[in-house]
Amino acid sequence: MKINEVENRVGITKKNIRFYEEQGLIHPERNQENGYRNYSEDDVEVLLKIKLLRKLSIPIEEIRKLETNHLTLSDCMERHLIYLSHEERNLDRIKEICQEIARNGFHMYNLDADRYLQKMKQLEEGGMRFMNIEKKDTRKRKKGPVIAAVIMTLLMFLLMGLVLWGNTQEPLPIGILLIILAIPGVVVVGVVLALKQRLKEIEGGEEDEASKY
Repeated sequence: MKINEVENRVGITKKNIRFYEEQGLIHPERNQENGYRNYSEDDVEVLLKIKLLRKLSIPIEEIRKLETNHLTLSDCMERHLIYLSHEERNLDRIKEICQEIARNGFHMYNLDADRYLQKMKQLEEGGMRFMNIEKKDTRKRKKGPVIAAVIMTLLMFLLMGLVLWGNTQEPLPIGILLIILAIPGVVVVGVVLALKQRLKEIEGGEEDEASKY
């Protein structure tokens, strides 16, 4: 079956289906005539299991070990329960800090941030995890390449416009004109392809669509 049908049956995006294939979790056959992927019922069944496990926050690496029989499902669940218990304790401590700040009625001008940061640092040294504020926002990472691509594209179109205007003043042989116009045109195509690849790299990996599962 085609990927569109698999997407509808399993309820996950084509991007994630291809991602799981790249991760070696599914192995669809290729149609020898057109090269398209041909997904089987076994692939659908595996994807349903992956969907369940990912919705339970089981890491990809753990799923790979399950598929290769390097880890049993019961052991996987036991390990995950330990992880979830640890996360639950983390959330409890975060809630305690939030409740303490709320009870004290702080405002932004009198909040002793250093005191709480020192306290959180001690908790982190004890194994607790807080949000990583250094993690980059994907939208911000996209902004730079998009702006650069737009500026370069506008400059190339401006150059093409100047060439066409100059041609009205002093006509060039059609062959030379086409070659001159082709150069910025090729640059624009290259910029668009490079931008597409860069955005793909930024987006990379698995889409977080648990709410859609």
